[in-house]
Parts: sequence; C-alpha cells; structure tokens
Amino acid sequence: MIFIHRDIAAPQDPLRRPLRVLPGVGPSRQQLLAKMGLFTVRDLLYYLPFRYEDRSHPTPLGDLTPGDNVVVIGRIVAVADQKLRGPKVTQVTRLTLRDRTGQAVALFFNQPYLARQLRPGQAVMVMGRADRRFGGWEISAHAWELWERDSAHAGRIVPVYQVTEGLSVRALRGLIRAALDAALPGLVDVLPEPMRARLGLADLGSALEAVHFPADIASAERGRRRLAWEELFLLELGLGMTRQYRQAREAGVAHAPDGPLVSAFFASLPFTLTPGQARAWQEIRADMESPAPMNRLLQGDVGSGKTVVAAAAMVKAVEGGYQAAMMAPTEILAEQHGLTLSRLFAPLGIEVRVLTGSLDGRAREESLAAIAGGAIPVVVGTHALIQEAVTFANLGLVITDEQHRFGVRQRAALRAKGGAPDVLVMTATPIPRTLAMTVFGDLDVSVISGLPPGRRPVQTFWFRRDQRARVYRGLAKELDRGHQGYVICPLIEESEKLQVQAAAELAAELQAGYLRNYRVGLLHGRMNTAEKASVFERFRNGDIQVLVSTTVVEVGVDVPNATMIVIEEADRFGLAQLHQLRGRVGRGAAPSYCVLVADPQSDTARQRLETMCREHDGFRIAEADLALRGPGEVLGTRQSGLPDLRVADLVRDQELLVQARTEAAGLLAQDPGLRGHPLLRQAVVDMFRDRAFFASIG
Repeated sequence: MIFIHRDIAAPQDPLRRPLRVLPGVGPSRQQLLAKMGLFTVRDLLYYLPFRYEDRSHPTPLGDLTPGDNVVVIGRIVAVADQKLRGPKVTQVTRLTLRDRTGQAVALFFNQPYLARQLRPGQAVMVMGRADRRFGGWEISAHAWELWERDSAHAGRIVPVYQVTEGLSVRALRGLIRAALDAALPGLVDVLPEPMRARLGLADLGSALEAVHFPADIASAERGRRRLAWEELFLLELGLGMTRQYRQAREAGVAHAPDGPLVSAFFASLPFTLTPGQARAWQEIRADMESPAPMNRLLQGDVGSGKTVVAAAAMVKAVEGGYQAAMMAPTEILAEQHGLTLSRLFAPLGIEVRVLTGSLDGRAREESLAAIAGGAIPVVVGTHALIQEAVTFANLGLVITDEQHRFGVRQRAALRAKGGAPDVLVMTATPIPRTLAMTVFGDLDVSVISGLPPGRRPVQTFWFRRDQRARVYRGLAKELDRGHQGYVICPLIEESEKLQVQAAAELAAELQAGYLRNYRVGLLHGRMNTAEKASVFERFRNGDIQVLVSTTVVEVGVDVPNATMIVIEEADRFGLAQLHQLRGRVGRGAAPSYCVLVADPQSDTARQRLETMCREHDGFRIAEADLALRGPGEVLGTRQSGLPDLRVADLVRDQELLVQARTEAAGLLAQDPGLRGHPLLRQAVVDMFRDRAFFASIG
C-alpha cells in the first residue's frame, strides 16, 4: 500500500507473538488452532465466547428439583458403563456422585472414554437436567469438569467457545487463560486514554479479561462493547484515510456546468424526476463539477428510476467531450441497458454501443477501434469492458450497475481505463444507510426513495403447494387480460445442470397442464447468448406469454406488460433475491402480483415469506434480511474488500458504528495521516493489510 507505511515495528507487543509461545501449543495443536483462523495471541484473545455458563452457584444434591437445569459438585463414588438396547445400541456411562446433602447418578450418553478418564474419589462438576427416577436422582449430563476451587473452568461464569474437532472447549479455555496471563502485563492500548475516559470505555486489558472471564454477564457485555467499538473505530479510520488519500492525490475531471445537451435531455423525458431522483442528480452533478474524482454509491429500490439519473450523468460527461462506460454483470442486463439508453439518447444524437463477450470477429474489431478513437461516446458492457484490448480515448465517467456482482478489483480495472474518471456505482439491493456508509465507506451515498408516478407496489401473496391450481388459475386470468407472466423455477444450488433440468421439466409440466392453452417459453443460464437474446426478445414482443426461468431474470429484464410472477418453492430463496425477482413485475401501469408458492420447513423461512407479503419497501426488507441472516452474508464483506470483523456486529452495534464513524472523522480532521498517533496508525495497517479493498486506490 502506498499511503500507509509499515514503519512502526512493535516486536515487543505481546499480542503479535505466535501461539507456539504458549505452554501446551505444539505443532499438532497449532494446526488445530490455524483451522480456526487463530495464529497469534491477538487472534486468540479476540476469539470471543458464543455463550456463558453460570457455574458460580452449584446446587446441593439434596436440593434438586425435577426438570431443572443444574450445576452440581460431587465426589465420584462409582463409575459404570451400560448398554441400552433399542433401534440402535446406546452406551451410557453412569457416575454415582455424593456430597454432604445427598447422592445422584450422572448419565453420559455415547462417551465410553469417560470410564477410562474418571475414577472414584475424584471431585467433579456436572451440568445437566435433573429428574427423579426409580426413587433416586438422575442428571442427564451435557458437560463436566474436574472440580478445582480456583479454576478457569468451574465455580464462576465460564465462557463457552466454538471449537474444531480435536480441540476441547476446556483446552481452548485454558489456552486463553494462559494467553491473558502472559499478555496483560505488557499490553499497550491503541485507544488514547483521554478518548477512553470521554467515551466511558474500559482499558484493553480489563475488556479482554471481562469478555473471557467475567465477574457477571453485564461486565462481559461491557467488555465486548469496548472491543467492538475499537474494531469499528479502526475500520472507520482506514476508510477515512482511503478517502483522504484519493482526495489529496488524484486530480479528477472537473466537468463544466450543465449545458444545452443536458437541458435537452431533461426536456425530452416524458416525465419529471421524482424528489428522490432530483436530489440524487443534484449530488451527482455537484460531484462531477468538482475537481476531485466522484466516488458515489447510488442506492435505489427496484424500479425507483436509477437508470435515468445515471443517464443524465452520462449526458453531462458526453457534453464535456468525455466518454462514459457502464458495466453490468450479465449480457441480458447489458443489452437491456443498451436498449434503454439508446431510446433515451436518440433525440440527442448520442450513440450507444454494447460490448459483451459474445461479440466477436469484424464487429468486435470495429467496436474496439471506434471506442479507442473516441467515436463512441457511451459504451455499455459486461466484464468484457475490462479486457486489455478495450481502450478509451477520453474516459470521464465509469458506472457499475449491480455493483455487488463485481469484485473490488474488477471495478478498479474499469476505472483504470481512464485517468481519474468519476465513478458511480449503483445497486438495487438496498442496504440501511448507516451500514452502506461502512460497507462503501470510501464512497458518498445517494439514496433514491419512493417510486416514479404511476408505479404501484406489487401485491404479494403466499400459497401452499396444495393450492398451486388456484395460483395458476390466477395467472391464466392475467394472460386472458392480455398480460404476461413469469414462473421462477425452484432454486437448486448444488448443480447448475440440475437447475436447468428442473426448469425444463417445470416448463414442460406447465405447458402440458395448467398453462396448456398459452405460449410458454424457457430461459436459463446455460443457454448461449444468442438463445437467451432470442427468448428474451420473443417474450418482450409478446410471442411468449409465460416465461419459465431460473434466477437469470433476477435483474435486467424489463417487460412492462408482465403483471404476475410465480416463484415456486419460494422458501429456498433469500429475502433480497425474492425482492429482486418481484421487481420484474409492476413496471407498467396495470396492477401486478407476486405469488410465493412454498411449504416452509423452518421458522426463518416462514418469516421470510411473511416479510415479503407484508413489506414492499426494499430498505425495510434489507433490515429484516440483516436480522435474519446477519451482516456478513447480506453485505458481502469479502466482495467489498472490507476486513472481517471478529467482535463487532454491524446490525447489533449500529449505535457504536455511528459513534465510531464520528470519532474517526474528527480525529482524521485533526491528524490526517495519523502521524501523531503511531499506535492507531499501525493498528489500521494491521487491520487492512493485504486486503483487496486497497486495489481501488492503485
């Protein structure tokens, strides 16, 4: 990386030491820890428990109550193995325990090794469910520990960790205790003491002690919040430094104020911009006229009108003598954008050229030469745009649609086709604004809220599979009204070949059954480009009334006459994907419908379907999706290039995130390169080291 120098060597930092320095960590245990992503003392101490067990108040054996989950301490009187016959043999190890108040038998299932590990006379702590049977007490045990009065494993609030096969929770807990004892005396806190005092944050040593071996659950949460705040603060510092680097080092394109071409573009539109579109355009226009390069995210729900705003930016670039390029993730979407932009730009005489991987031979050579010579002002394409053979005469604006489909390096490669062009990335996958400012922390964020005039929310219904006949009768009624529809094949992630087979079988079944009086077409990802284009064109022209498809239609297919979409086995899809699929209808003036067909087998799947029927706003759906799935999968941190977060939860800790962002901005305003805060500077380097995120800086 250019803008941060790894010049703050701190070999004395105990957190940087490899785990092999800890007692009990030999080569084999080191391999097990590495499988869990643990290599240094820092990794180990920032590996937090997923729950805690209160072992501080054991129940005397004479005070047991049936049905209670208990912690008991007793001395082993006898150890015996027993085999229970049934559909399959179950081995039970029976520990007879005694204390001053009574006696009980602890039962351990299918753990025959216990009889070799435990012997009469040992004191043990046992956790499990107590029941009264045959006149005595039995405890169905799920965990045990040898009893030691001063122990990390008993007699206190005890942390429980996720472990890998071959490494017990007890062993990991012991390693963490040893790591804490070794690291705490030399620990250096990267957060300045005045900041900690002002924000009421514990010092690092106290926080680590509290999350691993807390006095109570409240202190464990206070420790976690301190560590989460630090992690979010470092993240925001890194993103802020990236932004500062770009602003200081890169001279962008300063576009002229709007001229007659931009005015003519808006005058040619058969509608006026919505307030959300107008606000986004004003922000983009100001960025483009600034000498600093624009780096802006344009968020908008499905059908909110992002393309028109992006088109205005293209016209502004072209009016200044620059070229504009738009990259889309699929050929269908690229072709769709090409058609839309050609229609919008026809009154202005602006030529649009579509460049995809399927373009070859003389047509490809002619397009490449025209683009390189500057004869083509607007180019739309897929990944083909970033191939080495593609050069631009004067690239001034780069737009990436459905940006989450591209890696950071792909987006950076398109940007590198120009000097320092303005960059606009678009997404119809809404993310709550607070999180968008982090996931795309080097970008400014514009949001288009609301739908254009005439657009109605799509009514969404959920039917069970035994109601499919009713569903398809409803689709037939829409077809009889002269409308069209989609049927989405169930999602089969294991095999694209099986997915295609399932789609073909569904199309044949519907053509022979419920939809035998209508024209049914098939679209899937294994068709070649020409086949896809043919099917899509026939559907758009009305030759196909019902398009049976895989999720290849998730984005980019825009047929205003389509008023109903049926999603088979909808419980297999995520919320964001269901919302994108629903966005294929409701693009005209007629009422439109989305029908989910599913028999969900889990509460989470049922909640997704209920959310789809209840919510129409993509941002509210995004929040529900985050709550159901968690931020890592939804936000795609690997795709965005962000470092993984070990402690902080971007949903649970949004309040901390806002505070950390504010503090980071304030500190960077005072000390832009963090030269006056070398410990923080090094911590930021460590967090972002070797991340693809920095590919966008060059």
